[in-house]
Amino acid sequence: MKWFKRITIALFSLALLGIGAIAAAYFYVLPDLPDVTTLKTVKLQTPLRIYSADGKLISQFGEKRRIPVEYEQVPQQLINAVLDTEDARFFEHKGIDPIGIIRAAVILATTGKKSQGASTITQQVARGFFLSREKTYIRKIKEIFLALKIEQALSKKEILTLYLNRSFLGNRAYGVGAAAQVYYGKELEELTLPEMAMIAGLPQAPSAANPIRNPARAMNRRNWVLSRMLEKENITPDEYQEAIRAPITAKYHGAEVELYAPYISEMARDYLVEKLGEEEAYTGGYNVYTTVDSRLQMLAQEALRNNVYAYDERHGYRGATKVLWDAEGTAKLDETQIVTQLKQTQGFQGLEPAAVLEVAEQSVKVINAKGETLTLEWEGLKWARKFISNKRQGKAPKTAGEILKAGEQVWIRNNGNIWQLSQIPEVASAIVSLDPKDGAIRTLVGGYSFHTSQYNRVTQAKRQLGSNIKPFIYTGALEKGYTLATLINNAPINNADIRQGTAWRPKNSPDKYTGPTRLRVGLAQSINVMSVRAMRYTGLESAIDTLVKFGFDRDDLPQNESLALGSPSVTPLQVVTAFSVFANGGYRVEPYFIDHIDNAYEQTVEEASPTLACKPELIQPQTLPTDDPFAAMAQELPKHEVANQEVEGLEVASQEANAEDPSCPSTARHAPQIISKQTAFLITEALKSVIWGGGDWSKGTGWNGTAWRAARVVNRHDIAGKTGTTNESKDTWFSGFTPTLATTVWVGFDDHSIELGRTAWNTNGAKDQISGAEAGAKTAGPGWNEFMKNALQGTPELPSPPPEGIVSARIDLATGKLSRKTDYTTKFEYFIQGTEPKEFATEAQTQEDIFIDDSVEDLFQ
Repeated sequence: MKWFKRITIALFSLALLGIGAIAAAYFYVLPDLPDVTTLKTVKLQTPLRIYSADGKLISQFGEKRRIPVEYEQVPQQLINAVLDTEDARFFEHKGIDPIGIIRAAVILATTGKKSQGASTITQQVARGFFLSREKTYIRKIKEIFLALKIEQALSKKEILTLYLNRSFLGNRAYGVGAAAQVYYGKELEELTLPEMAMIAGLPQAPSAANPIRNPARAMNRRNWVLSRMLEKENITPDEYQEAIRAPITAKYHGAEVELYAPYISEMARDYLVEKLGEEEAYTGGYNVYTTVDSRLQMLAQEALRNNVYAYDERHGYRGATKVLWDAEGTAKLDETQIVTQLKQTQGFQGLEPAAVLEVAEQSVKVINAKGETLTLEWEGLKWARKFISNKRQGKAPKTAGEILKAGEQVWIRNNGNIWQLSQIPEVASAIVSLDPKDGAIRTLVGGYSFHTSQYNRVTQAKRQLGSNIKPFIYTGALEKGYTLATLINNAPINNADIRQGTAWRPKNSPDKYTGPTRLRVGLAQSINVMSVRAMRYTGLESAIDTLVKFGFDRDDLPQNESLALGSPSVTPLQVVTAFSVFANGGYRVEPYFIDHIDNAYEQTVEEASPTLACKPELIQPQTLPTDDPFAAMAQELPKHEVANQEVEGLEVASQEANAEDPSCPSTARHAPQIISKQTAFLITEALKSVIWGGGDWSKGTGWNGTAWRAARVVNRHDIAGKTGTTNESKDTWFSGFTPTLATTVWVGFDDHSIELGRTAWNTNGAKDQISGAEAGAKTAGPGWNEFMKNALQGTPELPSPPPEGIVSARIDLATGKLSRKTDYTTKFEYFIQGTEPKEFATEAQTQEDIFIDDSVEDLFQ
């Protein structure tokens, strides 16, 4: 009995001592224990994502890849795999596992090593959120007490959800959602059993033992996880055998970018970083939805690339990028050596590096970086006459040997159904489109390749505007009393503008002068001296004021008459915004590219407030005709019964008196109306003549506008546009629109001193090839034509009815006066009411309409 009492007292004393030690340890670490209730509102670091307007991922920014998931979204077998591996008694213990602690203590006592952590999932959550990973006793004590507190504050599902989302699983993947994407490119519900087991085994050594870095070690770990699942009877023996035989299929999958639009994504990233700072922007889980339409954006990128390639190739081939071996001297490399060399050059924009293996009469064999042997037929080679300068090209080649030699490293691209020789273009370009109704940017391509230059030419490049300025000059003239029928003298200007400092005497291009010519024709054919005389009519300061109204910076506008021919330097975004004024009836909308921003909880934290191209007006109730037999019946009905009710095919008006137009709510922001709807309509009509020309070709009076190619390619009558070329062809433009889409294309060199030059006729080229001096219609125009043709495909043409206050009158084409004739020498012209001609043309005044049959745009077209 004595010994029993002593043992009992000793055990009791040890128990008290243990309790005291635990209490002492608790109160010792208590001041350092954080508030675990913060886990209820924990903000997981989630990357910034940029999307198109239709929800396609454009880009992702941030060090950590995380796709937060709810507990219910995780497959049960993945949960089983994690628990069987990390904490089989998770749903039974209260945050710590005494059995595991005893096991770890025994290992420590017998081996002296802390190889067994004995940490439950709750403890791992505590360590992951609040503690470091250092193996110290004090950290372990804190971890235990935090785990107990976490179990009191959160449910088991909440704890496990935090663990599944927080764990680092290698290759910048945090959480099982991101791991499924990074390793397998799948959603969680798409994972197979072996793939789930692989992910479940990653927390132990995510960097060293993941299936990409160490497949053998990862497979061993996966199979051990599967054995634990078999032991816990969560899978059958047959499932186990099938799973362990499965090969390693993991490979790195980047973010699932569905739309490559780097310039717009960089704009969105810059905006959020400036607004929130880098850390918050990159980790706050924000989703930025831009206004870009994915279909239109891809069409714009393709049109820009094709147009740049076309310019580059008609100016000639600049030669191989390097020589890998000398076909006549150095021994040829073997295939492995060639592929190794080619892999050192990264392909982009559809261009692939390749080495020339054999040269036949009119074909060559090449090998690409994948080790594939391809044949370039003559169709893909014959364009490559020698580049001498931007103004000179060599003779058209007749054999492949005149172009390439074995051993040369070159660029190739797949052009439709053929592989062809290519090269990296040196010329630059930009394209931007917006919705004229509210300024939403639908496409934005700041250059040929973000890979070669991150310079965004849409927003950053200020280039001379050329004849793209003329619609705005003529707008000022219309507001001062001119009409589309007004005759302006198309004759040389001899009284020079002394403000130039030199004798500045503008010339036409071509250098032809046809006397008094109607304003519509002068704008359509981009006649320089007429633009200068129109500006003289309005006055230089008035012209500058008009341009400022359209959104151009006053500081960029020179105080001399070169303004009329487009000497100001402006950005493509300013240009397309200005042209949208004509498309929307006279309103200057503000361009914007972010529709809304959501936070990590899918709550909208910022939303665009665009300027609408409209004026809020009250809709008056529909007045029923007095002789309508159903009118009395409708008037007697209560208003709520009248709404949308059809009586024998008659739809009774549903709007009550003074109802608001839903398309233009008074609560919205409204764009300022800077010109009248009537003026916008008249300029648009003239810009349609830029494309469709005028006159009667069967009578010999037909004439082309400078953009006649657009009529052939786009072939719609609701398009309007203007070409633009600066002196020496350093900048070329095409800007145009429909009622729903305004687009500007610019082509030039980043180096302002380099001319776009000219090309000689290529005997190997197509019949419709472009040759001669580069200009807006020939250099920028094809890009606009291709884009707008594809962008508008399948959409009906939209009529442009004259607004109130517009009248039409038949005029004599030669004089612009009223005419009683109805033949080809006359036409109906639009006028703002009160400005139509009052006099009739006499027989003596009538003559054939003046026209220019061939449009050559060398200077300010």
